[in-house]
Amino acid sequence: MSTTKRGLPVAEGLLLLVAAFWGTSYGLSKQALLFYSVMGFIAIRFLATFLTLLPVFIREYRSGGGRDWRVGLPTGAILFLVFICETYGVAHTSAANAAFLISLCVLFTPFTEWLVFGRRPAGDNFLLAGLSFIGVAMLTTGSDVAFNLGDLLILGAAILRAFMVTVTKKVTAGKQISTLSLTGIQSGVVGFGALAILLAFDPGEVGGLPMTTDFWLIVGYLVLFCTVFAFFAQNYGARNIAPTRVSLLMGTEPAFGALFAVWWLGESIAVSGWLGGGLIIFSALYSILPRTRRSPRAVMAGLNSTTG
Repeated sequence: MSTTKRGLPVAEGLLLLVAAFWGTSYGLSKQALLFYSVMGFIAIRFLATFLTLLPVFIREYRSGGGRDWRVGLPTGAILFLVFICETYGVAHTSAANAAFLISLCVLFTPFTEWLVFGRRPAGDNFLLAGLSFIGVAMLTTGSDVAFNLGDLLILGAAILRAFMVTVTKKVTAGKQISTLSLTGIQSGVVGFGALAILLAFDPGEVGGLPMTTDFWLIVGYLVLFCTVFAFFAQNYGARNIAPTRVSLLMGTEPAFGALFAVWWLGESIAVSGWLGGGLIIFSALYSILPRTRRSPRAVMAGLNSTTG
C-alpha cells in the first residue's frame, strides 16, 4: 500500500476520486454522443489527453525515461478495446445499465488475477467482490436491466477492465517507468487507433468537428478529470496495490454516479438503492483497512499479492 508520512492510503484515496469522476462520465458521454460519432469522440478525447501529456513525455524521454513501449503498447491496446466497448455500449443502453454492468469488473478481477498470476486470491477478496455485486444490484433496483447490444458491449468492457488492471500489474512489475509516461503512451494508442479507424471507415467525420460549446466543455472535463487524472491514478494504484483491491475501490463508481444523478440531474433513488451504495462503499473501505486479526499466513499472502 502506498502511504504518506502519516500513513494515509494514497493509492486507495486516488482511486476513490477516480471512481467519483467516472461516476459522472456515463451521462456526460451520452450527451457528447448527441453531437459526434463514437469513434470520433474517442479520438478527440484521447488525442487531447496525449497532447496534454506530450510535454511531460518528451521531457522524461530525453532524460532517459518513458521508453518502455513494451508496457504502454499492450496495455494501451486493451484500453482501446475497453473504450470501444464502453462508449458504443453507453450509446445503446441507459446510464443505469452501464453503471451496473461495468461494475461486474469487481467480480471478474479475482479470476483474471488468478489466470494471469497463477495464484488464487484470498477468500475475503471473493466475499467483498460478492458484497459489491449485491450492492450494485440494490443500487439499480427498479432499473430496466434487459440485455441488448449495448448491455453486452458494457459487459465486454467490464471483462476487459479486469484484464487491464491485472495486466498492468503484471507487465510493470520490476520496471522503472513513469506513471505519467505510461498514461501518455496508452492515450496515444487509443487516440491514434480511433483516428485510424475513423479515417479508414468514415473519413468525412474528421472534417466535421462539433461546434457546440457543450460538447467541448464535456470533452475538457473528461480529458482532465476522467482521463489524465483518472488513468494516472489507476496506473499508480495498479502498480502499488493488488489488482482485486483496485477493482473493489473502482467498484464504488455506481454509488458516486447515483449521487451525481441526484444532485445534478434531479433523479430520485429508492431506499434500497442508497443501502446498496452504502454496501459498495463499505466493501471498498473495508478492503483497505489493516488486517490486524488475520493469521500470519494470510498476512504474508496479502503482502505477496501487493509486491512487484
